[in-house]
Amino acid sequence: MYDISYWIRSQAWMRPESVAVVGSEVRWTYRELDDLVSRLANGLRTQLGVRQGDRVAIYSVNGPEYLLVLLAAARSGTVLVPLNWRLSLPELEFQVRDSGVRRILCSSEYVANAQELTGRIGLEPPVRITRGEPASGLLELEQLLAAGPGDMAGAEPLSWDLPLLIGYTSGTTGKPKGAVLTSANFFWNAMNDLLTIDLRSADVTITLLPMFHIGGLGLFTMPTLLAGGKVVIPNKFDPVQAVELIQREGVTIVFGVPAVNLRLLEAIDQMKPDLSRVRMFYSGGAPCPVDLIRAFHDRGYAFGQGYGLTETAPTVFMMVDPADYLRKAGSIGRPAAFSRVRLQHPTTGQLVDTGEVGEIVVKGPNVFSQYWQNDEATRKAVQDGWFHTGDLARADEEGFVTIAGRLKEMIISGGENVYPVEVEQAIMSHPDVIEAAVYGVPHPQWGEVPHAALLLAPGSTLTEEALRAYCTTRLAKYKIPKRFHFMTELPRNAAGKVLKGELVRMLVNA
Repeated sequence: MYDISYWIRSQAWMRPESVAVVGSEVRWTYRELDDLVSRLANGLRTQLGVRQGDRVAIYSVNGPEYLLVLLAAARSGTVLVPLNWRLSLPELEFQVRDSGVRRILCSSEYVANAQELTGRIGLEPPVRITRGEPASGLLELEQLLAAGPGDMAGAEPLSWDLPLLIGYTSGTTGKPKGAVLTSANFFWNAMNDLLTIDLRSADVTITLLPMFHIGGLGLFTMPTLLAGGKVVIPNKFDPVQAVELIQREGVTIVFGVPAVNLRLLEAIDQMKPDLSRVRMFYSGGAPCPVDLIRAFHDRGYAFGQGYGLTETAPTVFMMVDPADYLRKAGSIGRPAAFSRVRLQHPTTGQLVDTGEVGEIVVKGPNVFSQYWQNDEATRKAVQDGWFHTGDLARADEEGFVTIAGRLKEMIISGGENVYPVEVEQAIMSHPDVIEAAVYGVPHPQWGEVPHAALLLAPGSTLTEEALRAYCTTRLAKYKIPKRFHFMTELPRNAAGKVLKGELVRMLVNA
């Protein structure tokens, strides 16, 4: 089977004049995109001297150029290393060194940082892939494209089992690990999505998550291109701009993490746009507050939820039937078509009963092949062919699964298990609470007790005592946080997930 750039080539034969990608300054048809992919793949080879299997980093904001680099990497056999622009230079330096990157391709915003990185590591100067002020010593995207397609236009597609991308995890439990994904992983993720939400060539999606994150590529950028649809890629997330684009470009499917969807809803309420083309909003990356799901439904928008990880490219669970979106609000759905899933006891490995909490373990063709040059981490994560996610969940009698939290975040208080997500959902059912993050704090008597960090609605006068009284009607006493910390913002990683370890450092260990 073939690399992901073949998806574009095949669409260029079938629907050459259909729009594939829309950016702030470009609108590429499938025919144009396929030609650009061949030109850049040839430029990587002839201008940069990159060979099959070499690693090239991309350090860039979102945009059509980001997608072009990924597809050209696939066509040339280059392995792409997406760099998270929210990280510090020492963190980025670790990833560049660990993966053995040969060149860095960057957007104008990160030229200075990329130059410093290349200087530290001893690499050739970076290549700028977006327009900017002239700078000496920099190769530009136009120079790579000027070499023409060469023999890349007619080259045989590469095997889909070759490494395509090294996606570094957030590193919350130590040094980040590079999950190696292949074109096959991307294909089977796309098939999981196509078969679940019925993606087709008439669909239009908008890419709101950073493309250095697997959600920015896998939900639903690449699946939409496999189906022959249109992808709209703003270079940054601005909720008002996003709503304007959704309306103007006739977007049909919108994916975001809960924090993104909340800001979209606020913009929708403010702007009152015509979003009649939208088939569904979708959420992932973190458990979505049930009240947010209901708020979208109250405004007439279908709103579903799924679950995935970098290592699964990312789709594992999705809601299939829109009739279940509200009926099973809070659930991540059932396993996608090509994901085999078990919920098992994290210690004994035995399957848990309906309603009991177990660790999610996954097997399927969308699951990653290895952690880059880290056999020990690979062996720990993948046992007997099953990837152990570290996430806890329970299934109901209909097979719908709900996340309970991270295995490492589970709180054991006085011998009782406290699942943070359950407590968070109870707290966020209060109308004054926008978001809650629950984490464990050491306690001399109980071992651990839960604490909560909160974001309140503007103008709220909610007190800690009043919130604790509210929780007593919804939670067992041992599950109620011993402290509620009211905050103006919560620390997050690139995917929008709250960094609970950082909360502990800020609020407990400070």
